[in-house]
Amino acid sequence: MTVSIVERPTAERPAAQPILGHQKGRGEQFALYAVVLIPFLALIAAIPVAWGWGLGWVDVALFLVFYNLTGHGITIGYHRLFTHGSFKARTPVRLALAVAGSMAIQGPVTQWVADHRRHHAFSDREGDPHSPWRFGESIGALAKGMFHAHMGWLFDRSQSNTQKYAPDLMADERIRRISKLFPLWVAIGLALPALLGGLLTWSWAGALSAFFWAGLVRVCVLHHVTWSINSVCHTIGERPFASRDRSANFWPLAILSFGESWHNSHHADPTAARHGVLRGQLDSSARLIRWAERLGWVSDAKWPSPERIASKLVTASGPA
Repeated sequence: MTVSIVERPTAERPAAQPILGHQKGRGEQFALYAVVLIPFLALIAAIPVAWGWGLGWVDVALFLVFYNLTGHGITIGYHRLFTHGSFKARTPVRLALAVAGSMAIQGPVTQWVADHRRHHAFSDREGDPHSPWRFGESIGALAKGMFHAHMGWLFDRSQSNTQKYAPDLMADERIRRISKLFPLWVAIGLALPALLGGLLTWSWAGALSAFFWAGLVRVCVLHHVTWSINSVCHTIGERPFASRDRSANFWPLAILSFGESWHNSHHADPTAARHGVLRGQLDSSARLIRWAERLGWVSDAKWPSPERIASKLVTASGPA
């Protein structure tokens, strides 16, 4: 008779945690629809609005300021610092990056990190929350997968387990508090452009225009640029580095994504502080990390050496 031995969890060997955590409630789902759809409708409305009235240099300036502030909050803070530990940051810088990323309105930092770490654990395989190859490789399946990877996955009520994928952040009281205050940062991220627009133009019209351009439209553009990393950068582009998935470098998005579209490079070396590692590859996130390091604000940045980069390049016979 064969006796099967089942290993039971102990203090030294705890039970494996499930991939998925709690489900979104109705309120969270409604808020998600509002955050995704309202800025998108604002972007559609932007064309006739811009043609007729309401767009001035104050709006353009505020759009650029908040796009860069919140966008780098995602790329430097949410992604390279909190998800991959590409560098260490002093506490004020760490907290500021968490708040700046939250104002991009892409979810609380703990949940964003959990989703992204899960993505790397199962990249383009079953378990990946947003692979465009999820439904197959036919034209119809890929079209469906592209929509899923771009934004469809956001509406899945089951969420990545933060205790499994982001235990370090869940154990950090300050970061956990910032994550819980996510609705506050959303409100500030939309209200602050309006306040500044009103003060700079000394008019309600200026406040409304800034709210529209530097608030709603800015959020929408940044959303779709970020989501394109999940969809476009796993289907289209160059793959100079060896990786276990279909991640690709897509140069047209390099400036708008602050260097995140060098996605094949990133998946080949996830903890590197610089993604645009080849000559001519613009990566403003890496540049800002470098400047912050020189100022003493951050330390221990993981800069890939030329030897490390060369070792991961694909040659005619495979990885070097």
